[in-house]
Amino acid sequence: MRALFVVPPLTGHVNPTVSVAQALSARGHQVAWVAHPGAVRPLLPADATLLPLDDRVPQALQAEMVEKARATRGLAALKFLWEDFLLPLARAMVPGVEAAVEQWRPDLLVVDQQALAGGIVARRRGLPWATFATTSAGVTAPLAGLPKVQDWLDQQLLDLQQSHGLPPLPAPDLSPQAVVVFSTAALVGAVPLPPTVHLVGPAFVDRPDRSGFPWDRLSTAHPRLLVSLGTVNAERGARFYQVVVQALAEEPVQVILAAPPEVVGPVPPSWIVQPWVPQVRLLPQVQAVIGHGGHNTTCEALAAGLPLVLAPIRDDQPVVAEQVVAAGAGLRVRFGRVGPDELRTAVWRVLREPAFRQAAATVAASFAAAGGAQAAARVLEDLVPGRTNQPASS
Repeated sequence: MRALFVVPPLTGHVNPTVSVAQALSARGHQVAWVAHPGAVRPLLPADATLLPLDDRVPQALQAEMVEKARATRGLAALKFLWEDFLLPLARAMVPGVEAAVEQWRPDLLVVDQQALAGGIVARRRGLPWATFATTSAGVTAPLAGLPKVQDWLDQQLLDLQQSHGLPPLPAPDLSPQAVVVFSTAALVGAVPLPPTVHLVGPAFVDRPDRSGFPWDRLSTAHPRLLVSLGTVNAERGARFYQVVVQALAEEPVQVILAAPPEVVGPVPPSWIVQPWVPQVRLLPQVQAVIGHGGHNTTCEALAAGLPLVLAPIRDDQPVVAEQVVAAGAGLRVRFGRVGPDELRTAVWRVLREPAFRQAAATVAASFAAAGGAQAAARVLEDLVPGRTNQPASS
């Protein structure tokens, strides 16, 4: 089987495809990506086949989206994400994805939910395709509380499909054949989902440590906390980082901040501040995580059995934060309003109250049982009957 991954130029959306591609390759299949090389090539294995798209497009779109998104937060910011990034990106990517399909001749397209061009091309060419939903918010009606935004988005998606000569689907970002969600019911909750949706748990990729992280500085005397707002939101976090410092500088904890030092400012000498940290390797060394509700960081923390304090900023983050709270694995605070006392109280609660860690362990067990990349590979194989080639050891 030849599987072509169609991804946007977003790190958290590329990483799961690497794990699944490795699983497919081990099962005898061929894999390739069609993507923007500037953002995606560094995230792929050195020998990966990448069919390149025009790098100028996402750079211009991302700059405009980030600038406009600064004026809003929460679910309302989803409108900006779609209007200023995802929909223009879809239109810009279609010709390049068409050319990649013509050149590489895949049997199957594996399409990230935010790379709508992949679904358009698959439907136009009659190819089987699967959606990869890197966040469960995409299949749980995230705009249910914003009906006007939902109506607007429905019209935009209708126009997008009609402009490419396709009959409308109600959710063209979701394949009617298979949707792979990198989460589990233990986190998503009791949400009714159609049989085409497969909850496989996270598919982590072992990212190389390029940070020169000072492992010898990790304290053994006090609890260690990781603070991360993700790569996209780090520059917006100046106020939040100051609250972290005010809340915890005098507390018997060691804080590791994944943030630009110039944005954070002065910190206690025992703290570690770096723009990038080897997060997957670091998580087993900490006792709790303070984050923004990004799906990848949240799931990586939960997979390590860690409780969280979440301050969601925008997009799907409020949905993910509510899932964590509902699962009992963490607490939510307000990103723009939380003060030092509230944050300090929340941190000590998740550290000292065993129920939070127990709930996180329950979610972690569900992740381990779901199958991750191997389960996703099996879903993809089922879409192309007769083209599977699984070694006996798989």
